[in-house]
Amino acid sequence: MIPAASPAWPTLLGFSLLPAVVMIAGAALAVWRAPGPKLRSAILHFAAGVIFSVVAVELLPDIVQHHAPYEVALGFGLGVATMLGLRYFTQRLEKQSETALEMPAAPGATPVSSAGTSPLPWGLLVAIGIDILIDGLLLGIGFAAGAKEGTLLAIALTIELLSLGLATAVELRDGGHSKGRAVAIVAGTSLMLLVGAGIGTTVLRGATGNLLEVVLSFGLAALLFLVTEELLTEAHEEAETPLLTLAFFVGFLLFLLLGMVA
Repeated sequence: MIPAASPAWPTLLGFSLLPAVVMIAGAALAVWRAPGPKLRSAILHFAAGVIFSVVAVELLPDIVQHHAPYEVALGFGLGVATMLGLRYFTQRLEKQSETALEMPAAPGATPVSSAGTSPLPWGLLVAIGIDILIDGLLLGIGFAAGAKEGTLLAIALTIELLSLGLATAVELRDGGHSKGRAVAIVAGTSLMLLVGAGIGTTVLRGATGNLLEVVLSFGLAALLFLVTEELLTEAHEEAETPLLTLAFFVGFLLFLLLGMVA
């Protein structure tokens, strides 16, 4: 396998900042005028189609052409195991956070923090932070596969984080946080993308041969998990319509064509 060409740090920073900034913009949009459930479902369908297209058109052919079945099986298995483990961990954190918020306050106590604001849903925020950290690592893996793969994946993750920013801000507003505080919290969690991308690029710098094949297979499994078990699962919370389904295929076709002409 050709040695991985790590992008220059300014390039990586720029492509990492794009999804982070859009996530913050999504939060600002949500606190100003929250999108309806159908619009959010359409965004999730479109994002799922985009990421699925990047996987099918860019990552999968690179993995298959090098004929390293043992490395692929190892990386893919590690990817599935990691995502299942993270899901179990984050779901427990979210349940603990919900339980803490639902517990009745002690007599004479007020359901606010010492700063006079609603308590933060730490379980939810940690889960979101881990999700974004993994997205950053996947971005680093995308650039390890090639500049075009990394660029397309950055655009795909931008669409995903737009939806995540919208949802997180709405959740915080429902929890009693002010508009400015909700956007600031989302901005803080978005920094995990830069951390993940930096870690991914540092670890993968100069990776070649079997190691790179394992890493790419890990990313393949993680992205498939993201599409099937997170984006589409959330998208289907809204009643499915032909237009919502169409959004998935529009996203797939758009990035299929973009990958062909880029």
